Amino acid sequence: MSVEDVRAADVRAHTFDGIEEFDNRLPNWWLWTFYLACIFSVGYWVHYHTLGTGDSPTDEYNIAQAEAAALSLKRARENPVTNESLIELSKNPEIIKEGRKIFENPQLCAQCHNASGNGNIGPNLTDEHWVYGNSPMDIYETILKGRATDPEKGYVGGMQAWEAKGPEFVQTVTAYVLSIMHTNVSGKAPEANAKKLPKSF
Repeated sequence: MSVEDVRAADVRAHTFDGIEEFDNRLPNWWLWTFYLACIFSVGYWVHYHTLGTGDSPTDEYNIAQAEAAALSLKRARENPVTNESLIELSKNPEIIKEGRKIFENPQLCAQCHNASGNGNIGPNLTDEHWVYGNSPMDIYETILKGRATDPEKGYVGGMQAWEAKGPEFVQTVTAYVLSIMHTNVSGKAPEANAKKLPKSF
């Protein structure tokens, strides 16, 4: 058989704009890999999305994040509260998510600071100005014990104590406030006695 005959046997019958196409068969191992991938995808869809008998990768991620948040809060309950422990909590997305829910509740923090933290009756918590200090422990103590009004010192607003809600509540809210610090949401002007402070961590 001549080279031309071999070439003719390997070329498909159709042409397009004078372009010919070789009739190269894919290897069996590649075809079986493709077929098995198709079968697997059907099983995957039925297992995760139709029957719902398994956790999707997104669900598994959310579960892992929730477990990490629970572990962080457990450590926080069992150990003294420090700047470092509060900063660690502020870097956990699940704790921040829970803190945001608490903060945005109109019966809780949002009542005085707005849901965005930019100030209402209370000060803007997203700018650089702080009345009682902006270290993690300063913020924690302010939320935990509250701040009494003291006109002589210029503290005219005060702050409600949230100690009755428990340490986990206070630490979660503190972590959220740390996460919005210096995001500079436009809102209430700084109070007269507030000091401009750099980010504390």
